[in-house]
Amino acid sequence: MPRFFVKNEQIRETTIEILGEDVKHIKNVIRKQIGDNLEICDQDTRKSYMCKIEKIENENILANIIEELQNYEDKVKVDIYQGLPKADKMELIIQKSVELGANAIIPVEMKRCVVKLDSKSENKKIERWQKIAESAAKQSGRNTIPQVKNIHTIKDLINIKDEYDAIIVCYENEKTNSLKKELKSIKEMLKAKLEIKIAVVIGPEGGLEEKDVEELQQNGAKIVTLGNIILRTETVALNILSVIMYEFSEFWYTEEKKWKNIWCQLSLV
Repeated sequence: MPRFFVKNEQIRETTIEILGEDVKHIKNVIRKQIGDNLEICDQDTRKSYMCKIEKIENENILANIIEELQNYEDKVKVDIYQGLPKADKMELIIQKSVELGANAIIPVEMKRCVVKLDSKSENKKIERWQKIAESAAKQSGRNTIPQVKNIHTIKDLINIKDEYDAIIVCYENEKTNSLKKELKSIKEMLKAKLEIKIAVVIGPEGGLEEKDVEELQQNGAKIVTLGNIILRTETVALNILSVIMYEFSEFWYTEEKKWKNIWCQLSLV
């Protein structure tokens, strides 16, 4: 079922108005007609509605609300702090991270990053990356659009410990502390909390500087190994999010506590 996002101001008591690029997509790409159904999400409140198209015009589409849908609530929110990779790898990372349930993606400029963006280039990149996140959210049936935030520096990460219940740093030189062990500790937290926020820090192609890893560890981060195989930077987020989704699948539920299998909504690499 096609899913689209609107602002709260576009929702009235019994109807929803669709504006912008989605109008062309509905008319010309998926070729919906009057009487066809759409799923529409309020990107402000995260409420979802099953709607039937009432009117199609050049600049807008009017849909009648049939019913409000049940939304699954993810108790584990994962933010990906990704060292800036080369070429178009960031686009793949954002697309697949959104499909795999990431709460937000934060690009990070690190010492070993080859890519350096000035403020003008950064704004254009963030705008494009956000569109990719929105498209992936629609495709995978998310009830919210994860935000691609402005580029951070590695020093910014020192100050995020109060925002998260756990910070996980993936480091190829770590040999003993496993991701599974840290996720087991996080599971224990969920017994006492309604929601857990996790930050995952991933280096660029050249990896993380040892000094930066040590500083993050001193500020509460957990340094983990992903095993004996060294993964490409664009593979790490997919690996970790898949593992987290598997380990915490029992905590993904609808408002009526009915289990929801979201694996079928994913488009994996």
